[in-house]
Amino acid sequence: MNVVTHLINGDLIESQRTLDVTNPSTGQVIRQVADASAADVEQAIAVAQAAFPAWRDTPPAKRAQVMYRFKQLLEDNADRLVQLVSEEHGKTPEDAMGELKRGIENVEYACGVPELLKGEYSHNVGPGIDAWSNFQPLGVVAGITPFNFPAMVPLWMYPMAIACGNTFILKPSEKDPSASHAVAELLLEAGLPKGVMNVVHGGREAVETLLDAKAVKAISFVGSTPIAETIYSRGSAAGKRVQALGGAKNHAVVLPDADLENAANTLMGAAYGSCGERCMAISVAVCVGDETANRLVETMLPKIAHLKVGPGTEKGLDMGPLVTAEHRDKVLSFIEDGVNAGATLVADGRKLKVPGHEEGYFVGGCLFDNVTAEMRIYQEEIFGPVLCVVRVGSLDDAMQLINDRSPAMAKPPAALPMALKWAWSVSTYRSRCRWPTTALAAGSARCLVTFTPTALTRCASTPAAKRFPSAGRP
Repeated sequence: MNVVTHLINGDLIESQRTLDVTNPSTGQVIRQVADASAADVEQAIAVAQAAFPAWRDTPPAKRAQVMYRFKQLLEDNADRLVQLVSEEHGKTPEDAMGELKRGIENVEYACGVPELLKGEYSHNVGPGIDAWSNFQPLGVVAGITPFNFPAMVPLWMYPMAIACGNTFILKPSEKDPSASHAVAELLLEAGLPKGVMNVVHGGREAVETLLDAKAVKAISFVGSTPIAETIYSRGSAAGKRVQALGGAKNHAVVLPDADLENAANTLMGAAYGSCGERCMAISVAVCVGDETANRLVETMLPKIAHLKVGPGTEKGLDMGPLVTAEHRDKVLSFIEDGVNAGATLVADGRKLKVPGHEEGYFVGGCLFDNVTAEMRIYQEEIFGPVLCVVRVGSLDDAMQLINDRSPAMAKPPAALPMALKWAWSVSTYRSRCRWPTTALAAGSARCLVTFTPTALTRCASTPAAKRFPSAGRP
Protein backbone atom coordinates (compact mmCIF):
# COMPACT_ATOMS: atom_id res chain seq x y z
CA MET A 1 0.00 0.00 0.00
CA ASN A 2 1.19 3.51 -0.81
CA VAL A 3 2.76 5.36 2.14
CA VAL A 4 2.93 9.13 2.51
CA THR A 5 6.44 9.63 3.85
CA HIS A 6 8.15 12.48 5.65
CA LEU A 7 9.89 15.12 3.53
CA ILE A 8 13.19 15.96 5.19
CA ASN A 9 16.09 17.73 3.48
CA GLY A 10 14.38 17.16 0.16
CA ASP A 11 14.27 13.38 0.65
CA LEU A 12 11.31 11.05 1.24
CA ILE A 13 11.95 9.48 4.65
CA GLU A 14 10.01 6.50 5.98
CA SER A 15 9.14 5.73 9.60
CA GLN A 16 8.94 2.46 11.44
CA ARG A 17 5.33 3.30 12.34
CA THR A 18 2.43 4.17 10.06
CA LEU A 19 -1.19 5.30 10.39
CA ASP A 20 -4.12 4.48 8.13
CA VAL A 21 -5.64 7.11 5.84
CA THR A 22 -9.23 6.47 4.79
CA ASN A 23 -11.48 7.72 2.04
CA PRO A 24 -14.44 9.06 4.06
CA SER A 25 -16.82 8.53 1.15
CA THR A 26 -16.23 4.76 1.23
CA GLY A 27 -14.78 4.08 4.68
CA GLN A 28 -11.93 2.20 3.02
CA VAL A 29 -8.23 2.57 3.85
CA ILE A 30 -6.62 4.00 0.73
CA ARG A 31 -3.05 4.63 1.90
CA GLN A 32 -0.90 4.96 4.98
CA VAL A 33 1.07 7.86 6.40
CA ALA A 34 4.35 7.80 8.30
CA ASP A 35 3.99 8.32 12.06
CA ALA A 36 7.01 10.32 13.22
CA SER A 37 9.00 9.39 16.27
CA ALA A 38 10.87 12.00 18.31
CA ALA A 39 14.03 11.02 16.42
CA ASP A 40 12.34 11.71 13.07
CA VAL A 41 11.29 15.18 14.19
CA GLU A 42 14.72 15.90 15.67
CA GLN A 43 16.26 14.98 12.32
CA ALA A 44 14.01 17.50 10.58
CA ILE A 45 14.91 20.19 13.15
CA ALA A 46 18.64 19.56 12.66
CA VAL A 47 18.28 19.79 8.89
CA ALA A 48 16.29 23.04 9.16
CA GLN A 49 18.91 24.48 11.51
CA ALA A 50 21.69 23.66 9.07
CA ALA A 51 19.82 25.25 6.17
CA PHE A 52 18.98 28.46 8.03
CA PRO A 53 22.19 30.53 7.72
CA ALA A 54 22.38 30.31 3.93
CA TRP A 55 18.67 30.94 3.48
CA ARG A 56 18.70 33.86 5.91
CA ASP A 57 21.45 35.46 3.84
CA THR A 58 19.63 34.90 0.54
CA PRO A 59 18.37 38.27 -0.75
CA PRO A 60 14.60 38.73 -0.36
CA ALA A 61 14.26 39.28 -4.11
CA LYS A 62 15.66 35.79 -4.74
CA ARG A 63 13.36 34.30 -2.12
CA ALA A 64 10.45 36.02 -3.86
CA GLN A 65 11.41 34.40 -7.16
CA VAL A 66 10.91 30.99 -5.53
CA MET A 67 7.44 32.09 -4.42
CA TYR A 68 6.54 33.27 -7.93
CA ARG A 69 7.47 29.86 -9.35
CA PHE A 70 5.66 28.13 -6.47
CA LYS A 71 2.46 30.05 -7.22
CA GLN A 72 2.59 29.00 -10.86
CA LEU A 73 3.15 25.36 -9.95
CA LEU A 74 0.18 25.41 -7.59
CA GLU A 75 -2.04 26.73 -10.34
CA ASP A 76 -0.69 24.21 -12.86
CA ASN A 77 -1.31 21.31 -10.45
CA ALA A 78 -4.62 22.53 -9.02
CA ASP A 79 -6.74 19.65 -10.32
CA ARG A 80 -4.42 17.02 -8.82
CA LEU A 81 -4.32 18.79 -5.46
CA VAL A 82 -8.10 19.18 -5.40
CA GLN A 83 -8.48 15.46 -6.09
CA LEU A 84 -6.27 14.64 -3.10
CA VAL A 85 -8.22 16.95 -0.80
CA SER A 86 -11.58 15.52 -1.88
CA GLU A 87 -10.37 11.94 -1.71
CA GLU A 88 -9.01 12.13 1.85
CA HIS A 89 -11.09 14.88 3.45
CA GLY A 90 -14.39 14.36 1.65
CA LYS A 91 -15.19 17.96 0.73
CA THR A 92 -16.60 18.60 -2.71
CA PRO A 93 -14.26 19.46 -5.61
CA GLU A 94 -15.73 22.97 -5.79
CA ASP A 95 -15.09 23.49 -2.09
CA ALA A 96 -11.58 22.06 -2.37
CA MET A 97 -10.78 24.35 -5.30
CA GLY A 98 -12.02 27.34 -3.31
CA GLU A 99 -9.73 26.30 -0.47
CA LEU A 100 -6.72 26.00 -2.75
CA LYS A 101 -7.34 29.36 -4.40
CA ARG A 102 -7.43 31.08 -1.02
CA GLY A 103 -4.19 29.37 -0.13
CA ILE A 104 -2.59 30.60 -3.35
CA GLU A 105 -3.55 34.14 -2.38
CA ASN A 106 -1.14 33.83 0.56
CA VAL A 107 1.66 32.75 -1.76
CA GLU A 108 0.90 35.73 -3.98
CA TYR A 109 1.21 38.00 -0.96
CA ALA A 110 4.56 36.42 -0.06
CA CYS A 111 5.85 37.33 -3.52
CA GLY A 112 5.92 40.94 -2.32
CA VAL A 113 8.34 40.21 0.48
CA PRO A 114 11.13 42.55 -0.80
CA GLU A 115 8.77 45.47 -0.21
CA LEU A 116 7.29 44.06 3.00
CA LEU A 117 10.71 43.63 4.61
CA LYS A 118 11.83 47.22 4.12
CA GLY A 119 12.97 48.72 7.40
CA GLU A 120 12.83 52.26 8.73
CA TYR A 121 15.44 55.01 9.06
CA SER A 122 15.19 58.22 11.04
CA HIS A 123 17.90 60.88 10.73
CA ASN A 124 19.06 62.95 13.68
CA VAL A 125 16.63 61.64 16.27
CA GLY A 126 19.06 63.05 18.84
CA PRO A 127 22.34 64.95 18.85
CA GLY A 128 24.51 62.94 16.48
CA ILE A 129 22.09 59.99 16.62
CA ASP A 130 20.31 58.26 13.75
CA ALA A 131 17.84 55.42 14.29
CA TRP A 132 17.10 52.53 11.97
CA SER A 133 15.29 49.22 12.12
CA ASN A 134 15.01 46.10 10.01
CA PHE A 135 13.26 42.73 10.02
CA GLN A 136 15.24 39.62 10.85
CA PRO A 137 14.13 35.97 10.61
CA LEU A 138 13.85 33.93 13.79
CA GLY A 139 15.37 30.67 12.57
CA VAL A 140 13.54 27.33 12.62
CA VAL A 141 9.77 27.75 12.92
CA ALA A 142 6.98 25.18 12.72
CA GLY A 143 3.32 24.85 11.80
CA ILE A 144 0.76 22.34 13.09
CA THR A 145 -2.33 22.27 10.89
CA PRO A 146 -5.85 20.75 11.05
CA PHE A 147 -7.71 18.29 8.86
CA ASN A 148 -10.42 20.62 7.62
CA PHE A 149 -8.24 22.72 5.27
CA PRO A 150 -5.24 20.55 4.36
CA ALA A 151 -4.16 22.82 1.49
CA MET A 152 -5.13 26.30 2.65
CA VAL A 153 -4.10 26.44 6.31
CA PRO A 154 -0.48 25.32 5.73
CA LEU A 155 -0.31 28.03 3.05
CA TRP A 156 -1.33 30.55 5.69
CA MET A 157 1.90 29.77 7.47
CA TYR A 158 4.99 28.78 5.56
CA PRO A 159 5.04 30.96 2.42
CA MET A 160 5.48 34.14 4.47
CA ALA A 161 7.67 32.46 7.08
CA ILE A 162 10.03 31.12 4.41
CA ALA A 163 9.94 34.29 2.31
CA CYS A 164 11.04 36.21 5.42
CA GLY A 165 14.14 34.00 5.71
CA ASN A 166 13.06 31.35 8.22
CA THR A 167 13.26 27.61 7.72
CA PHE A 168 10.10 25.63 8.32
CA ILE A 169 8.80 22.31 9.64
CA LEU A 170 5.18 21.42 8.86
CA LYS A 171 3.21 18.84 10.83
CA PRO A 172 -0.06 18.45 8.89
CA SER A 173 -3.06 16.44 10.01
CA GLU A 174 -2.52 12.71 9.80
CA LYS A 175 -6.15 12.30 8.69
CA ASP A 176 -5.62 13.80 5.21
CA PRO A 177 -1.88 14.34 4.69
CA SER A 178 -1.45 13.87 0.94
CA ALA A 179 -2.43 17.35 -0.25
CA SER A 180 -0.22 19.06 2.34
CA HIS A 181 2.67 16.83 1.35
CA ALA A 182 2.16 17.36 -2.39
CA VAL A 183 2.05 21.14 -1.99
CA ALA A 184 5.34 21.07 -0.07
CA GLU A 185 6.94 19.01 -2.86
CA LEU A 186 5.93 21.70 -5.35
CA LEU A 187 7.74 24.28 -3.25
CA LEU A 188 10.95 22.27 -3.60
CA GLU A 189 10.29 21.94 -7.32
CA ALA A 190 10.07 25.74 -7.43
CA GLY A 191 13.73 25.90 -6.46
CA LEU A 192 13.66 26.12 -2.67
CA PRO A 193 16.98 24.83 -1.28
CA LYS A 194 16.88 21.51 0.50
CA GLY A 195 16.25 21.71 4.23
CA VAL A 196 14.42 25.02 4.15
CA MET A 197 11.01 23.29 4.01
CA ASN A 198 10.43 19.98 5.79
CA VAL A 199 7.30 17.92 6.48
CA VAL A 200 6.88 15.42 9.30
CA HIS A 201 3.68 13.43 9.73
CA GLY A 202 2.24 11.84 12.83
CA GLY A 203 0.43 12.56 16.04
CA ARG A 204 1.07 13.66 19.59
CA GLU A 205 4.71 12.62 19.83
CA ALA A 206 5.62 14.72 16.80
CA VAL A 207 3.80 17.75 18.17
CA GLU A 208 5.33 17.48 21.64
CA THR A 209 8.82 17.16 20.18
CA LEU A 210 8.34 20.39 18.21
CA LEU A 211 6.96 22.18 21.26
CA ASP A 212 9.85 21.18 23.52
CA ALA A 213 12.73 21.63 21.05
CA LYS A 214 14.82 24.70 21.94
CA ALA A 215 15.87 25.12 18.32
CA VAL A 216 12.25 25.76 17.23
CA LYS A 217 11.70 29.47 17.79
CA ALA A 218 8.01 29.83 16.91
CA ILE A 219 4.91 27.68 16.49
CA SER A 220 1.73 28.37 14.55
CA PHE A 221 -1.28 26.16 15.25
CA VAL A 222 -4.86 25.86 14.01
CA GLY A 223 -7.23 23.35 15.60
CA SER A 224 -9.60 22.82 18.50
CA THR A 225 -9.63 25.23 21.43
CA PRO A 226 -8.48 22.74 24.13
CA ILE A 227 -5.45 21.76 22.04
CA ALA A 228 -4.80 25.41 21.13
CA GLU A 229 -4.63 26.25 24.84
CA THR A 230 -2.21 23.39 25.43
CA ILE A 231 -0.04 24.43 22.49
CA TYR A 232 0.02 28.01 23.73
CA SER A 233 0.87 27.13 27.32
CA ARG A 234 3.53 24.56 26.54
CA GLY A 235 5.11 26.51 23.70
CA SER A 236 5.19 29.78 25.63
CA ALA A 237 6.68 28.05 28.65
CA ALA A 238 9.49 26.89 26.37
CA GLY A 239 10.16 30.49 25.29
CA LYS A 240 8.63 30.25 21.83
CA ARG A 241 6.48 32.72 19.99
CA VAL A 242 3.11 30.98 19.66
CA GLN A 243 0.12 31.67 17.46
CA ALA A 244 -2.70 29.32 18.46
CA LEU A 245 -6.07 29.55 16.69
CA GLY A 246 -8.89 27.56 18.27
CA GLY A 247 -12.53 26.88 17.56
CA ALA A 248 -15.60 29.06 17.91
CA LYS A 249 -19.35 28.95 18.35
CA ASN A 250 -20.54 31.41 15.74
CA HIS A 251 -23.93 33.12 16.08
CA ALA A 252 -26.16 34.71 13.46
CA VAL A 253 -28.83 37.03 14.80
CA VAL A 254 -32.05 37.21 12.76
CA LEU A 255 -34.32 40.20 13.42
CA PRO A 256 -38.05 40.40 12.71
CA ASP A 257 -37.56 42.69 9.69
CA ALA A 258 -34.92 40.49 8.07
CA ASP A 259 -35.27 39.21 4.50
CA LEU A 260 -35.92 35.60 5.56
CA GLU A 261 -35.27 34.09 2.14
CA ASN A 262 -31.91 35.82 1.97
CA ALA A 263 -31.11 34.93 5.58
CA ALA A 264 -32.01 31.26 5.01
CA ASN A 265 -29.85 31.06 1.87
CA THR A 266 -26.95 32.61 3.76
CA LEU A 267 -27.38 30.21 6.66
CA MET A 268 -27.45 27.23 4.31
CA GLY A 269 -23.96 28.04 3.10
CA ALA A 270 -22.65 29.13 6.49
CA ALA A 271 -24.02 26.15 8.46
CA TYR A 272 -23.77 23.28 5.99
CA GLY A 273 -20.95 24.28 3.65
CA SER A 274 -17.91 21.99 4.07
CA CYS A 275 -20.28 19.79 6.10
CA GLY A 276 -19.92 22.29 8.95
CA GLU A 277 -16.27 21.34 9.44
CA ARG A 278 -14.83 24.82 9.72
CA CYS A 279 -14.24 27.18 12.62
CA MET A 280 -16.14 30.01 10.93
CA ALA A 281 -19.29 27.95 10.36
CA ILE A 282 -22.50 29.47 11.72
CA SER A 283 -23.85 26.92 14.17
CA VAL A 284 -26.36 29.08 16.08
CA ALA A 285 -29.18 31.19 14.64
CA VAL A 286 -30.50 33.55 17.31
CA CYS A 287 -34.03 34.55 16.31
CA VAL A 288 -35.60 37.64 17.87
CA GLY A 289 -39.21 36.66 18.50
CA ASP A 290 -41.10 33.41 18.08
CA GLU A 291 -42.62 34.50 14.78
CA THR A 292 -39.15 35.15 13.36
CA ALA A 293 -38.00 31.70 14.48
CA ASN A 294 -41.07 29.97 13.07
CA ARG A 295 -40.67 31.68 9.71
CA LEU A 296 -36.95 30.93 9.54
CA VAL A 297 -37.43 27.24 10.35
CA GLU A 298 -40.26 27.00 7.83
CA THR A 299 -38.08 28.61 5.15
CA MET A 300 -35.05 26.42 5.84
CA LEU A 301 -36.68 22.98 6.08
CA PRO A 302 -37.25 22.46 2.33
CA LYS A 303 -33.77 23.76 1.57
CA ILE A 304 -32.23 21.25 3.98
CA ALA A 305 -34.35 18.46 2.50
CA HIS A 306 -32.97 19.24 -0.96
CA LEU A 307 -29.28 19.28 0.03
CA LYS A 308 -27.26 17.21 -2.43
CA VAL A 309 -25.03 14.91 -0.40
CA GLY A 310 -22.65 12.35 -1.88
CA PRO A 311 -19.03 11.23 -2.31
CA GLY A 312 -16.64 14.14 -2.09
CA THR A 313 -15.01 13.40 -5.41
CA GLU A 314 -18.24 14.07 -7.35
CA LYS A 315 -19.01 17.55 -8.67
CA GLY A 316 -22.28 19.39 -8.24
CA LEU A 317 -22.89 18.40 -4.62
CA ASP A 318 -23.59 20.54 -1.57
CA MET A 319 -21.90 18.30 0.99
CA GLY A 320 -19.65 15.30 1.18
CA PRO A 321 -18.99 13.05 4.19
CA LEU A 322 -17.43 13.90 7.52
CA VAL A 323 -13.72 13.26 7.67
CA THR A 324 -13.53 10.09 9.79
CA ALA A 325 -15.78 7.54 11.44
CA GLU A 326 -14.65 8.82 14.83
CA HIS A 327 -15.67 12.38 13.97
CA ARG A 328 -18.99 11.20 12.52
CA ASP A 329 -19.74 9.37 15.75
CA LYS A 330 -18.85 12.49 17.74
CA VAL A 331 -21.29 14.59 15.70
CA LEU A 332 -23.99 11.92 16.11
CA SER A 333 -23.44 11.95 19.88
CA PHE A 334 -24.04 15.70 19.93
CA ILE A 335 -27.29 15.25 18.02
CA GLU A 336 -28.46 12.53 20.41
CA ASP A 337 -27.51 14.71 23.36
CA GLY A 338 -29.55 17.59 21.95
CA VAL A 339 -32.62 15.39 21.57
CA ASN A 340 -32.24 14.07 25.11
CA ALA A 341 -31.85 17.62 26.45
CA GLY A 342 -35.23 18.61 25.02
CA ALA A 343 -34.33 20.49 21.85
CA THR A 344 -36.63 19.90 18.88
CA LEU A 345 -34.86 18.12 16.01
CA VAL A 346 -36.93 19.41 13.09
CA ALA A 347 -34.51 18.16 10.40
CA ASP A 348 -32.80 14.84 11.14
CA GLY A 349 -29.91 13.80 8.91
CA ARG A 350 -28.71 10.86 10.97
CA LYS A 351 -30.21 8.16 8.78
CA LEU A 352 -28.87 9.51 5.51
CA LYS A 353 -27.51 6.79 3.21
CA VAL A 354 -25.74 7.45 -0.06
CA PRO A 355 -26.37 4.66 -2.61
CA GLY A 356 -23.17 2.82 -3.40
CA HIS A 357 -21.39 4.43 -0.44
CA GLU A 358 -23.20 2.88 2.50
CA GLU A 359 -19.97 2.62 4.50
CA GLY A 360 -19.15 6.31 4.06
CA TYR A 361 -19.18 8.75 6.96
CA PHE A 362 -22.27 10.69 5.91
CA VAL A 363 -24.56 12.81 8.07
CA GLY A 364 -27.27 14.89 6.44
CA GLY A 365 -28.20 18.43 7.39
CA CYS A 366 -29.68 18.71 10.87
CA LEU A 367 -31.70 21.59 12.34
CA PHE A 368 -32.56 22.00 16.01
CA ASP A 369 -35.22 24.39 17.27
CA ASN A 370 -35.92 25.53 20.85
CA VAL A 371 -32.28 25.25 21.87
CA THR A 372 -31.33 26.88 25.16
CA ALA A 373 -28.04 28.19 26.48
CA GLU A 374 -27.75 25.37 29.03
CA MET A 375 -27.62 22.66 26.37
CA ARG A 376 -24.35 21.06 25.29
CA ILE A 377 -25.23 21.49 21.61
CA TYR A 378 -25.29 25.25 22.25
CA GLN A 379 -22.21 25.43 24.45
CA GLU A 380 -19.74 23.30 22.48
CA GLU A 381 -18.45 23.37 18.92
CA ILE A 382 -20.04 20.47 17.04
CA PHE A 383 -18.02 20.80 13.80
CA GLY A 384 -20.68 19.11 11.73
CA PRO A 385 -23.80 19.91 9.65
CA VAL A 386 -25.91 20.97 12.63
CA LEU A 387 -27.61 24.35 13.07
CA CYS A 388 -29.26 25.34 16.35
CA VAL A 389 -32.10 27.88 16.55
CA VAL A 390 -32.25 29.83 19.81
CA ARG A 391 -35.26 32.06 20.52
CA VAL A 392 -34.92 35.38 22.37
CA GLY A 393 -37.30 38.25 23.04
CA SER A 394 -35.23 41.22 21.85
CA LEU A 395 -31.99 42.36 20.26
CA ASP A 396 -30.69 43.21 23.73
CA ASP A 397 -31.39 39.63 24.81
CA ALA A 398 -29.46 38.37 21.77
CA MET A 399 -26.47 40.53 22.63
CA GLN A 400 -26.59 39.42 26.24
CA LEU A 401 -26.72 35.76 25.16
CA ILE A 402 -23.54 36.16 23.15
CA ASN A 403 -21.77 38.30 25.76
CA ASP A 404 -22.49 35.63 28.37
CA ARG A 405 -20.68 33.08 26.23
CA SER A 406 -17.11 34.34 25.90
CA PRO A 407 -15.97 32.04 23.06
CA ALA A 408 -18.91 33.17 20.93
CA MET A 409 -18.49 35.01 17.69
CA ALA A 410 -21.38 36.67 15.88
CA LYS A 411 -21.47 37.46 12.18
CA PRO A 412 -24.92 38.05 10.77
CA PRO A 413 -25.75 40.44 7.80
CA ALA A 414 -27.64 43.63 8.80
CA ALA A 415 -28.97 47.07 8.12
CA LEU A 416 -26.40 49.68 9.05
CA PRO A 417 -28.06 51.53 11.99
CA MET A 418 -28.83 48.34 13.91
CA ALA A 419 -25.44 46.90 13.01
CA LEU A 420 -23.66 49.91 14.48
CA LYS A 421 -25.55 49.46 17.73
CA TRP A 422 -24.59 45.80 17.67
CA ALA A 423 -20.95 46.47 16.92
CA TRP A 424 -20.48 48.66 19.96
CA SER A 425 -22.68 46.62 22.31
CA VAL A 426 -21.33 43.09 21.88
CA SER A 427 -18.24 42.54 23.96
CA THR A 428 -15.07 41.76 22.05
CA TYR A 429 -12.12 40.13 23.64
CA ARG A 430 -8.69 38.82 23.03
CA SER A 431 -7.93 35.31 24.16
CA ARG A 432 -4.90 33.21 23.61
CA CYS A 433 -6.58 31.61 20.65
CA ARG A 434 -8.34 34.19 18.48
CA TRP A 435 -9.54 37.69 17.83
CA PRO A 436 -13.29 37.64 17.24
CA THR A 437 -15.23 39.53 14.61
CA THR A 438 -18.80 40.56 15.29
CA ALA A 439 -21.43 41.60 12.82
CA LEU A 440 -25.20 41.81 12.57
CA ALA A 441 -27.75 41.15 9.86
CA ALA A 442 -31.17 42.65 9.62
CA GLY A 443 -33.51 44.56 7.36
CA SER A 444 -32.89 44.18 3.65
CA ALA A 445 -29.35 42.85 4.20
CA ARG A 446 -27.86 45.20 1.65
CA CYS A 447 -24.76 45.92 3.65
CA LEU A 448 -22.40 44.00 5.90
CA VAL A 449 -20.87 45.67 8.90
CA THR A 450 -18.06 43.94 10.74
CA PHE A 451 -16.46 45.05 13.96
CA THR A 452 -13.12 44.14 15.44
CA PRO A 453 -11.31 45.87 18.30
CA THR A 454 -9.23 47.71 15.67
CA ALA A 455 -11.61 48.46 12.82
CA LEU A 456 -15.19 49.16 11.84
CA THR A 457 -15.79 48.56 8.17
CA ARG A 458 -18.82 48.83 5.93
CA CYS A 459 -18.72 46.64 2.84
CA ALA A 460 -21.08 46.34 -0.10
CA SER A 461 -23.14 43.17 -0.09
CA THR A 462 -25.35 41.36 -2.55
CA PRO A 463 -28.04 38.76 -1.78
CA ALA A 464 -26.59 35.38 -1.02
CA ALA A 465 -26.51 32.67 -3.63
CA LYS A 466 -28.79 29.72 -3.01
CA ARG A 467 -25.85 27.34 -3.18
CA PHE A 468 -22.97 27.70 -0.74
CA PRO A 469 -21.19 30.94 -1.69
CA SER A 470 -18.58 30.53 1.00
CA ALA A 471 -16.63 27.54 -0.36
CA GLY A 472 -13.12 27.40 0.95
CA ARG A 473 -13.59 29.76 3.87
CA PRO A 474 -12.33 28.54 7.24
